Amino acid sequence: MNIKSVIKEICILTFAIIIIGAGVFFFLMPSHAAVSSISGFAIVLSNFIPFSVSAITMVLNVILLIVGFFTCGTEFGYKTVYTSILLPVVIGVFERMLPKYTSLTGDAALDVVCYIFVVSIGSAILFNRNASSGGLDIVAKILNKYLRLDLGKAMSISGMCIALSSALAYDSKTVILSVLGTYLNGMVLDHFIFDQKLKRRVCIVSPYEAQIRDYILNELHSGASVYKVTGAYRMEEHDEIITIVDKGEFQKLMAFIDKVDPKAFVTVYKVSDMQYQSKNMPERVF
Repeated sequence: MNIKSVIKEICILTFAIIIIGAGVFFFLMPSHAAVSSISGFAIVLSNFIPFSVSAITMVLNVILLIVGFFTCGTEFGYKTVYTSILLPVVIGVFERMLPKYTSLTGDAALDVVCYIFVVSIGSAILFNRNASSGGLDIVAKILNKYLRLDLGKAMSISGMCIALSSALAYDSKTVILSVLGTYLNGMVLDHFIFDQKLKRRVCIVSPYEAQIRDYILNELHSGASVYKVTGAYRMEEHDEIITIVDKGEFQKLMAFIDKVDPKAFVTVYKVSDMQYQSKNMPERVF
């Protein structure tokens, strides 16, 4: 990677972290909800420790990075280090610029909803750059390594523990809001990030196999495999085309099949093109 590419990468990561930091400052902090994030835990701790949310977040992220390096080795690259340090810096800048800020909406529940959607934008940008903002994903990877929990479960457990920690400083309404916000946060991030990466495995049996195969190869520029299958009813042999396409390609393919052979036998399965990346896949919680 040349210097130009590194600078571009850093600019994109910085932009994403600014979005996330803005979501934390303008929406999460006023709501007092501990929504599945180290920043949320810092909000709770700020009631007991005479430091700002940004300072506590910085200390927690640095501790997690150190623990992560000792337990998981060099799996955490420069992107994780950079974003983990930058996020509390961004929050700190907002704290200095707007020291008397209270709430943009005046409603805690609405603040949490806004936070979730704003953070989803920044998270999607980071994910597409194979990065994360550190935080709970380090905890999840440690749990994954030593307790053999899959990353999804580890993230959920960590997030819910953070949400329940709000009971130490706030009333039951805030605790419930934190728990519901954590659940909604997971759903929205799954939609914004992971669902966008889902592909479709399409299996097609049609007498127009040659035309459909040609369309997949030359129009969609996708790969395909052809297998011999035998129908159980008449024991007749057919060619089955199997291809994996994204959402846009799937729509085009189905429109073409409907035009060429409306009676074609088609089965569709959702698959993830990220399954082989489970070790290095960036996580979804900050």
